[in-house]
Order: sequence, then structure tokens, then C-alpha cells
Amino acid sequence: MQGEAVSRSGARDLDPRTPVVVGVGQAAERIDDPYYRGMSAVDLAAAASRAALEDCGADPDGVAAAIDTVAGVRQFEISGPHARAPLGRSNNYPRSVAQRIAADPARAILETVGGQGPQHLINELAADIVAGRADVVLIFGSDATSTTRYFATRDNPPDFTETVDGQLEDRGHGLEEFIDPYTVIHGLVDAPTQYGLLENARRASTGLGPAEYLRTMGELFAPFTTVAAGNPFAASPVERSVEELITITDSNRMIAEPYPRLLVARDQVNQGAAALLMSREAARRLGVPVENWVYLHGHADLREQSLLDRPDLGHAPSAVMAVREALAVAGIGVDDIATFDLYSCFPVAVFNICDGMGIAPDDPRGLTLTGGLPFFGGAGNNYSMHAVAETVIRMRSAPGQFGLVGANGGIMSKYSVGVYSTTPVEWKPDRSAELQKQIDAGPTAPLSKRADGLATIETYTVRRDAGRLTGIIVGRRDADASRFLASTEDAELIALLTDGDPLGHPVSVRAFDYGNRCFL
Repeated sequence: MQGEAVSRSGARDLDPRTPVVVGVGQAAERIDDPYYRGMSAVDLAAAASRAALEDCGADPDGVAAAIDTVAGVRQFEISGPHARAPLGRSNNYPRSVAQRIAADPARAILETVGGQGPQHLINELAADIVAGRADVVLIFGSDATSTTRYFATRDNPPDFTETVDGQLEDRGHGLEEFIDPYTVIHGLVDAPTQYGLLENARRASTGLGPAEYLRTMGELFAPFTTVAAGNPFAASPVERSVEELITITDSNRMIAEPYPRLLVARDQVNQGAAALLMSREAARRLGVPVENWVYLHGHADLREQSLLDRPDLGHAPSAVMAVREALAVAGIGVDDIATFDLYSCFPVAVFNICDGMGIAPDDPRGLTLTGGLPFFGGAGNNYSMHAVAETVIRMRSAPGQFGLVGANGGIMSKYSVGVYSTTPVEWKPDRSAELQKQIDAGPTAPLSKRADGLATIETYTVRRDAGRLTGIIVGRRDADASRFLASTEDAELIALLTDGDPLGHPVSVRAFDYGNRCFL
């Protein structure tokens, strides 16, 4: 391959087991599109996978036949033990997708829940390629949640049920890492409520009032809408002003303090995305043009402390540590990054990285390539596969530049990072295992699961269930500064939580068999 020697200086000296991303693909459809077909999650992932095979520049059928490992990111309908699939689902999602593209891999993986999944699988399976445990790998994910809702009230809905035989490495849901009975009985059962606690905790560290902080969230996300408006795969390709994002209206109602609907991740989507990885020797053997090779220069995967153990609920230092480690493995600094896609389910997830890395929220490089989760949308746990796809495409168009993908899972619980570039580089292991030990051994906040007496509000949010308001409070007991979780329906306290500034406000708390309750 003469082009390699000309275009990639020194590349021939690399280990032939060095992994490269050689193909990426995306697929999407919107209910109001004239070409809407009502595709299943399997169909969407298969369409994205075919696009990735075409994107690699070699014979798609030959490459599909060479795939030895497929890994599927869980869609919403299989993300929990009680999750429902009203239109039916595959019993073996990864092999259903593989079957659609005429692949017959020896190994099929179904990843645990979490938005870190796509980048984590890339990091993990790239290491498997280096070690000789894999050679040609296809990773994909998808969701058809918009289609599922569309047909919920219509006659003769499609049936997406299918049964496929074959091996499956089902890694389980992994929800025990994100929730426990104590948080559930106090109402922490959905993402806006959980992240509302984190967002308001961060606000406490800024000294801003609720209205001022709401504007900073709008200012952060308004540029994301501009990117989404130009992305053909976006679920909501509409450019919006700061005022549109933060003004409460019938169509932009409050979801949970401090979030109006337009600042919350959009999960009603029909989207799929895929990435094709292989060793350099496989890429040569299969005829993939070297111009399509993108290297993983840096990578890291870290897990934060359990939610209520964290000393500071407004920040997740493990995510920042993961970004720093990925940059260290790549041998570059944050100023060397040309493009970012920072996981953006809620503003605090983006602010967390900006705060920790010294990146301005209005950095001229931008913080997203897709348009972000509230506007581009997020297919279940697979959003960051779209970020990887956009990054790979951008890196090919600007050889030698670096692009960073930050993928968040749970309640800012897990963070996986990838640094991409066309510049050839040897695979280097990261220090994630060593760093994880430091995180696990770090200080924790004292916790009183049963709390009585006088206390102070540390952070809060308000659930809205069919018009019923329930306040959720993380407080500190005056007696010993221990942390507790409580809920409230006390009218005076709800008024303070929704219309005032309750951070640092005194309250009283009582323990009952069914949980802690707060009162003014």
C-alpha cells in the first residue's frame, strides 16, 4: 500500500495489532419525515452498521464476513428488569443486528446500562484487538422510542419481536451502581430528579441565584442548538435563543428544578450509530484505505463514588480525572484538542468538565459536534456513538488534529474518554485501574439514613407527577453535619423550593418507616 508510506510518515513501523477506527455510520428517522418507515431498534442499528461498513472504503460484504466480535449498547426497552417493549424486541439484540448485515461473529456482547457504554466498549475492545483476542469489531446501539410512542395509540402496530439463536455475553443491567432502595423510597427514580440535585449543588458553589443560574444554563446550551440545527441526524434540528431555552411556557414547562423541558436530554428519538474497529493488519488485508484510519490516541474509564458518599454533589472529579488521563496517554494538553463532544444530558455534566479542565463554556472550539442530548437527542445509552462518528469524520477532514469524546453514565457515575486523530500512534495502556483505587479510597460524606432534628438544605429538586409536587432534599443535620435524603409535600417548603432560594435554609427532618420527611 504505497499511499501509506506517503501519507502517514513512520506508520509502517507500528505494531500490526494497533487498533484503528475505520468506519462509522449513523441512521435516524423522524415521525414527520416524508420517508418515515417505522424502523425497529434492530433496523436502525443495522442501517448504521451498513453505513459504517460502506464508510470504511473496502468491500462491505468482505468486511462483514470478517467481523469476529459485535457489541450492542442497551436500548431503553432492555435497560431494566421491568422495562417494557410494547412493540416487541429481539431476544438477542447484537446477533439480530449481525444477522441483518450477514455477519456471523464468534462473540456477541450486550453492554450494561450507561451513556459511557459506547466509548467504554471502544476502549475495551481496542485493547482486545491489541492483545489478539479480537481482530475485526463492530460496536453499535440504537433506539426507536419515538416510534414506540407513536404506535402506542394506533391500531395495527408493527411487531418487532424476533428470536435469534447463538452465544450472547449479556453483562446485565448494572443498575445497582446507580440506584439503591434508600434513594428510590425518596423519589430518585428518574434522571431529571437525580441531576436536579447535582445541578443545584453546583449552583451553591457559584453563589448565583436561581434566575441567574438558569440563564447560565441557557447560555451554555444555546450554541448546541445551532449545531443540532445543521445535523441531518438530529431529532430536533431547531436553533433556539437563550430566552427560548429558559422561558417557562406551556411547551417549555418545568420538569424538575432547575430544568425547563428544553434543557433536559431528549430521549424520544429514532436513532442508531455504529463504529467499526480492526487491527492495522486486518485493515491492510481487507483493503481499507489508510486515509480512513483513525487512531485512539488516549483513553480512560473511571467510576465516581456512590451518589450520597460524594463530598461535593455538584462535581464529579473522577470524570475530570478521566479526561486528564486520556490526554496524558495521548501526550497532549487540553489546548491541543480541536474538537470536543462532552456528554450533555444536563448542563451540570458539561459544566463539570469545563470547571475541572479550565474550559470556558463559550470556548470558540465548541463543546459538541452533534448538537447535544437535548437537541440532537440521545438513543438510550448510545448517544456517544454519534459523538464518536462525528469526531472520526471531522478528524479525517483535518488530518493531524485531535478530537475528544467524553461519555457520561448514570448520575455522573461513570465517565469514559477517547482522544482521536489520524496521526499514527502505538496503542498505550491507561492507568484507569490505578486511578480508580485512588477514587475508591477518597474521603466520603457521613450519611444518616434515619434523620431527626434540625438541619440545613444542601441541595434540592422538585418532582412533578401529574401536577403533584414532591420536594426532594439532601440536607445536613445540625447535630453532626451528617448528610441525609428526605422528601416533602409541605406546602410552605414546596413554595420555597419552587419560588425561592432554599440552599442553606434551615429545616426540620423526621424519620419514618417509609423514609425521612422535611418541614419548615
